Amino acid sequence: MVNTFPQAMTIAGSDCDGSAGMQADMHTFFTREVYGISVMTTLVAGNSYGIHASHMLPTDFIDQEFKDVADDFKVGACKTGMLADTTLIRDVVKNYQQYDFGPMVVDPVIMTKHGNMLLEEEAYETMRNELIPLATVVTPNFYETQKMAEMTLKSDDDLVKAAHKLQDLGAKNIIAKGYHQDASQTEVRDYVLLESGDGFWLTEPYHHTDHVNGTGDSLSACIAAELAKGETVENAIRTAKRFVNVAIGNPIDVGHKFGPINHWAAQREV
Repeated sequence: MVNTFPQAMTIAGSDCDGSAGMQADMHTFFTREVYGISVMTTLVAGNSYGIHASHMLPTDFIDQEFKDVADDFKVGACKTGMLADTTLIRDVVKNYQQYDFGPMVVDPVIMTKHGNMLLEEEAYETMRNELIPLATVVTPNFYETQKMAEMTLKSDDDLVKAAHKLQDLGAKNIIAKGYHQDASQTEVRDYVLLESGDGFWLTEPYHHTDHVNGTGDSLSACIAAELAKGETVENAIRTAKRFVNVAIGNPIDVGHKFGPINHWAAQREV
């Protein structure tokens, strides 16, 4: 039998320190027991202190990656990570529409967890108008939700309204992350809006740690992995939220400053 084992694909940049980007996605795929496939878009040089250089791969090479994957494998679900500019975003859109890579999970990577913009405005508009409408699930952080919904979030009701606005952009299912930056926090609350119109809150303990690199990558990768195994969107999201929280709550001693989460702890407990 051919291609019966579940396969998930990441479309993302390569982070040489292994804590985020494609490497975090592949860690997640492995621990969730799916075969990981990758379309590399960007090379990133960095470590636990920060990012120091990056280089985007040419689109003809990226196109060949997509073709080679489509010609041989059966991708059950895919996810996107950092897409650096309009040209790259449109190339991903083109290839996703050309081939069958299953449901797509979009981690927007528009703004940092501290509210700093990562994309130029033109690329942001392309992401919002051309990629987000293709998403089965979109997983924005607090500031990305504010940006895309074009509203300030001050309450739970605001987060619910924002999720509906993101759904109006075309994304089917939304996990809108709550504010995760308050030193006095004891829990984190994220709001999930499903394609059916049903919504619910996910609540987990808040862990005070600098070892959170790759959190968003791993969340979206875990959702893609579960979808590739045939899980429902709701179950995939619930599993991913728990998976990431366990990984954050059991840090490993790697690097000097902002370290990775612990995928192995999550593998054992989720």
